[in-house]
Amino acid sequence: MGKGRNMWLSLVAAVLSAGLVYGLYDLQRLQVERQSTMPVVAPVRFIAAGERIQAEDLMLLRLPAEAYQKEMVEGVDAVAGKEAVVPMGRGEPVLAWKLNEYGLQPRGSEATFQLPKDYIRSISSGIRAGDLVTLFASGPEGASTRVFDEPVVVASVKTAGNVEIDNMERPHLLSLAEGNKEEMYAARRDANGSIDAINLNLTETQWLTIDELCKGGEVKLVIAYSPASFERIGNAVDGESSMSGILHHDLETKEEEEEQP
Repeated sequence: MGKGRNMWLSLVAAVLSAGLVYGLYDLQRLQVERQSTMPVVAPVRFIAAGERIQAEDLMLLRLPAEAYQKEMVEGVDAVAGKEAVVPMGRGEPVLAWKLNEYGLQPRGSEATFQLPKDYIRSISSGIRAGDLVTLFASGPEGASTRVFDEPVVVASVKTAGNVEIDNMERPHLLSLAEGNKEEMYAARRDANGSIDAINLNLTETQWLTIDELCKGGEVKLVIAYSPASFERIGNAVDGESSMSGILHHDLETKEEEEEQP
């Protein structure tokens, strides 16, 4: 009995020892992997240019440290909600420059349409590229009505000389790219001309709705600046700050690892 009991105790001890050794090995392997690889975001499927990226479209990959580039994005939150500037394949690391935060490019279901001048009754003078606008239909009979429930994105606003409306000293588009909301506001105070043409990102259904309303000549559009524009910009700026922080953290981590013996 005693001999059999000792045999079982020895067997259990051997199993526990083997489990401990394997656990230590696995822990060391994970530590080495973390030190020698970097986490980056990649799509789980093909993403077309202009498509808005959702969190469920993304996954985290670990790349060898020597293959890591500073433009690669680590956090899923820094990518979700933004639009793809160029097509991205499954498993392809997302680079910061491939993301469009402000929606100037049409999405996959949209195209950019220049509204005919005879379709327009008035345009808010403070509108700039990247803004959201609300469209109202104004006719000779009855009250004005809202054309779409949701605002649409302005792709560009042009002068009669086909020059983008902007402030030459404080360019709106440059401030938009930098996320400087104060300069963006200041840029709206002055401009290099009056709005002569406006381009909107619309779906086929939206354009056909506008065309059907206005082609008779009696109903015209009133294009109003939407307060959702600055909320949208604020979200984009927060995302940009988050992305910058992630990239900065990654660079610091790499520097610390290189300093370690």
